[in-house]
Amino acid sequence: MSTTTEPATDRIREFVLAGHGNLALVQERLAADPALLNAAYEWRENDRETALQAAAHVGNRAIAEYLLAQGAPLDICTAAMLGRQAEVERFVDADPSQIDATGAHGIALLTHAAFSGKVALVQWLIEHGARTGMSAALHNAVSQGHLELTRWLLDHGDPDLSWTNFQGKTALTVATERGWEPLVQALRAHGAT
Repeated sequence: MSTTTEPATDRIREFVLAGHGNLALVQERLAADPALLNAAYEWRENDRETALQAAAHVGNRAIAEYLLAQGAPLDICTAAMLGRQAEVERFVDADPSQIDATGAHGIALLTHAAFSGKVALVQWLIEHGARTGMSAALHNAVSQGHLELTRWLLDHGDPDLSWTNFQGKTALTVATERGWEPLVQALRAHGAT
């Protein structure tokens, strides 16, 4: 008989899945089992994810802020997604290798930062060596309707405009489907087809 106090694997999985977008379920499960807060589910070998990391890599501010308020530790990718530039800078100042940090599923820091819509943050990251995830960063900026950041990435970032997300959609496809004409125009002006 096991005497472990770790939550059962299926409860961890359910909690991490909820971390992507179901705040009510996150709150309910955490109230019932506080040990879930920092529990990580292992999807594959060397691919572990907490609910906070789940919220961060899909740009879910509400869930991330809730989990942080409950005591989850802030990491650089979550700070970047939330647009907390001063905290991102502190992480990099303390450990310059953090500029190449990745979150769950190996998703790059720059990709997380694009959810914030903050041009100054993304520019700072690039100036300090962040290069990985440029195309996904553009996609995230477009998916959130961040026109200024989209334009900046197109002018300064050299993203691959044919890059597709997990649904097989390009940034242009997403902007078109959502009827965001200024984003469509900006992408087409840079060669997106």
